[in-house]
Amino acid sequence: MVRDGYMYGLSLLAVAAALRWATGGWVWALAPLVLAAFFLWFFRDPRRIVPTGEGMIVSPGDGLVTEAASIATPAGPHQRISIFLSVFDVHVNRAPIGGVLSRVIYQKGKYLNALNPASAERNEQNTVTVCGAGKDQGIEVTFKQIAGLLARRIVFNLSEGQTVERGQRVGLIKFGSRVDVVLPAEAVLRVKVGERVKGGSSVLAAMPRGDRA
Repeated sequence: MVRDGYMYGLSLLAVAAALRWATGGWVWALAPLVLAAFFLWFFRDPRRIVPTGEGMIVSPGDGLVTEAASIATPAGPHQRISIFLSVFDVHVNRAPIGGVLSRVIYQKGKYLNALNPASAERNEQNTVTVCGAGKDQGIEVTFKQIAGLLARRIVFNLSEGQTVERGQRVGLIKFGSRVDVVLPAEAVLRVKVGERVKGGSSVLAAMPRGDRA
């Protein structure tokens, strides 16, 4: 479980106990008990089996694939996969490939519904670019942690220049949100719109062997 779960959950349990003691009954304590159970469940952090094959790009988050499209960027053509995280999904984020964090940029913004395409540019977000190393040598992947209608805090635990392993926990988006993943144009997609994915274990795409340095 993420530390926040213990912080919120235990605090609410303490409030419930205080209300139970002060009122002599469970009626007033019921609401904080329900909220405590929700927070303990929401901030769950299940273990995941990370694929070990070469050139695999895994999902940085749990959720529903809402877009898989070719896009134009200043660096040339790429592909983008968008993943919507509802309040019922695990919100721990993981590194899509192993390598070095070459860029981490936080941007303040709005809190539009994460299903709205405009949220990818206008919402609060954290953009992370990973330059692959080891089994992911020659791959560059960018992913965005995007706040949603309910999300009010993006957490990213690392800094530029640090090294990550594929599937490593890197942060968290609190409550409903979205994750966009920008992949090389030549990556072979393994998912499609409407599928559900799991952070760190679901393979979004794989690079052809001839396209890796």
